[in-house]
Amino acid sequence: MKRIGFLSFGHHQPVPGSATRTAGDALLQTIELAVAAEELGLDGAYVRVHHFARQQAAPFPVLAAMAARTSRIEIGTGVVDMRYENPLYMAEEAAATDLISGGRLQLGVSRGSPETALDGSQAFGYVPREGQTDADVAREHTALFRTALAGAGLAPANPRMTGTSKLLPVQPQSPGLGDRVWWGSGTLATARWTAEQGMNLMSSTLLEEDRGIPFGDLQAEQIAAYREAWAAAGWTREPRVSVSRSVLPIVTDTDRHWFGGREDRDARDQVGSLDGVTTARFGRSYVGDPDRIAEELAADAAVQAADTLLLTVPNQLGVDYNVHLLSTIVEHVAPALGWRPRTGALAGV
Repeated sequence: MKRIGFLSFGHHQPVPGSATRTAGDALLQTIELAVAAEELGLDGAYVRVHHFARQQAAPFPVLAAMAARTSRIEIGTGVVDMRYENPLYMAEEAAATDLISGGRLQLGVSRGSPETALDGSQAFGYVPREGQTDADVAREHTALFRTALAGAGLAPANPRMTGTSKLLPVQPQSPGLGDRVWWGSGTLATARWTAEQGMNLMSSTLLEEDRGIPFGDLQAEQIAAYREAWAAAGWTREPRVSVSRSVLPIVTDTDRHWFGGREDRDARDQVGSLDGVTTARFGRSYVGDPDRIAEELAADAAVQAADTLLLTVPNQLGVDYNVHLLSTIVEHVAPALGWRPRTGALAGV
């Protein structure tokens, strides 16, 4: 059985038609949408993290609030840009959030994507050393973060206070959280690296390559390479893999108002660049009749290969509209993927 969740970018801006005119609107509505998604039987409520933009930036307060208002649904990120993070402080926040949730936190992390700020992570105090790249910084931070989650001693105890000089771990600790860290990967090479590190895989919403084949097929190749590398590394647990899709079924006049006319325009992948340098292939959107969308998603190679599907939602249209959107997907689209509403047991168990 696949898991299906929503992914919100937390957009907020005081423009006509927006139901999230402030950051407070976006944050509170994300919490309400998580509660509603659990009631619909969905499996996950995830937030995307961007800095220096009118989007979700500090995930742990909203994740903790989501955790306190729900009991079953997974809560998570897709993804945290590790260039910006203090690994030990993040480990404390993550463990505290996971304990509040009862072990439901799924943490997607990565090097991040091209962004509005130029060298934004350096403004946070993280400047690459000579010969080091931004990607190196992100991986270094991730390694220390995972070491902290594993309970390793990291700071010598004060003998006058503790009677010992042994190394102390950060607190609190949340056993099992280390197995619920995912890396956001946009290439075959990083997918293999993710497997070698023992992390779950979040296949990116864009891939930094283009060979003229559909985005879903490129992702399926990435997922196959990841699983092959996972097996070769000798890990004993079963890894998880997620992909994200924009799914916008049209069944009402309101749907038609917002998304009508996009069926043909959005039915193709896009090839371009976010930073003006790297060529990337961006996945298509699925817009239109729910039955047709169900057939197309069922034929999407990456959706079939992954165990988790994250639905990117138009969060600026408000909670009521997004509940309607997710309800339509639950009723008319998700069953074609072999999905059924989850109740009772923790998602992920």
